[in-house]
Amino acid sequence: MTTAVRTLTKRDFKVPALLIALSVVPILGGAIRFMSLSANTLVAPDDARFVHAPAPIVLHIVSATLFCVLGALQLAPAFRLRWPGLHRRAGKLVVSCGLLAGATGLWMTAFYAIPASMQGPLLYVVRLAVGFAMIASILIAWSSILRRDVARHEAFMIRAYALGQGAGTQVLVLGPWMIVSGESGGLTRDILMTLAWAINIVVAELLIRSCTAGRP
Repeated sequence: MTTAVRTLTKRDFKVPALLIALSVVPILGGAIRFMSLSANTLVAPDDARFVHAPAPIVLHIVSATLFCVLGALQLAPAFRLRWPGLHRRAGKLVVSCGLLAGATGLWMTAFYAIPASMQGPLLYVVRLAVGFAMIASILIAWSSILRRDVARHEAFMIRAYALGQGAGTQVLVLGPWMIVSGESGGLTRDILMTLAWAINIVVAELLIRSCTAGRP
């Protein structure tokens, strides 16, 4: 007996497209920063840390980009059901990129000389917490799928992706404030960036609950 293969519809592409769209501005920003580093052009004093130690930021840009784009497809049920083998193979790359993005994020937070206007004590602590939580979520998700615990695997990958997508939501949260106030730093910025991660976490937990409620 052969199993019918379900045809993908526009609805199947809706969520991945929205998640990838959320990643566009951070990806473009990363690409511009990457090109400025590779071209060895003059940089602003606030960005001098990237020139002195470019490896962490370059690895972070590449790994975070792959994690957000491929992760959007990995989270779509239609793609997992349509191409399960590809989902498993791509999952290994997504996990590797997620771990690298989290690790480089922690390194930059701890060791880069970030100006106080761009990172106060609040944001410093939050960034460390987000980095460790993202890495822990990915490791739990990976160990769960090895035990064939699909529900736990899905839940923690959703959590990891929500944390990894912080930059995308921060654009939506910070953008209006910067336009209205004309400011780009300080405590308000730290609070709004923290709020963006909080929004992602709440949405992730609601999604996990809806998936759990609908699971046989």
